[in-house]
Amino acid sequence: MAGILFIVSAPSGSGKSTLVSHLRQQVGALEFSISWTTRAPRGGEQQDREYHFATRAEFEQHIAEGGFLEWASVYDNYYGTSLQALRDAESRGNDLLLDIDVQGALQVIEKFKESVSIFIIPPSPGVLESRLRQRSAAENMAVEEIIQRRLRQAKSEMGEIWKYKYAVLNDVLDEAVEKLRSVVLAERRRRGQPEKLLQAIAEPAAGLEPLAESCLTASLRSSQSSAGLREILQTFGVS
Repeated sequence: MAGILFIVSAPSGSGKSTLVSHLRQQVGALEFSISWTTRAPRGGEQQDREYHFATRAEFEQHIAEGGFLEWASVYDNYYGTSLQALRDAESRGNDLLLDIDVQGALQVIEKFKESVSIFIIPPSPGVLESRLRQRSAAENMAVEEIIQRRLRQAKSEMGEIWKYKYAVLNDVLDEAVEKLRSVVLAERRRRGQPEKLLQAIAEPAAGLEPLAESCLTASLRSSQSSAGLREILQTFGVS
């Protein structure tokens, strides 16, 4: 595609959608793909704002028609990214941002080798469990068996972190958003994006690129500055 395909992904309960919302407010020329889902709306969610809510029959028809860039079944609900979102971004030469689950992200990473994948790390297993319990309660699914299944799934998905190019710890919101922003802008600069995509870059590369580079998963395994983050990953059983 003419622009960059950015993938932000994480286990359920990691807070990725909050980060993505803040990122979109701070970075221009970044189109956002509204995911399809068969789950019921939560709280104040609205059709075609947070999600395109569909019936299982509608979703399965879209699968049959080849209408998804990726799709997956997550906790007994379908989630997917419409192929049309990619086509629309391509036609305008813009970057496209995906906020998707780990299953879907791995599909896109495999299909689009030049995509920029970003894994969001929750601050601790305890925080992740608390968020999952709150989410399960909001969905009227606060059954311990279901919660434990979701926790097992989330911890399993943590092990996929090394398949992503970048990783950002979602502990302090402002710091996490700034790291996400640095990754997007550094990738635009590195790939020589047209002026309309560079207009948001005001800071010099000397400050921008080191922050983005600190988020590279390749550096997490050995960098001295990443020792604390490696300890957090170990609490999830990731080595």
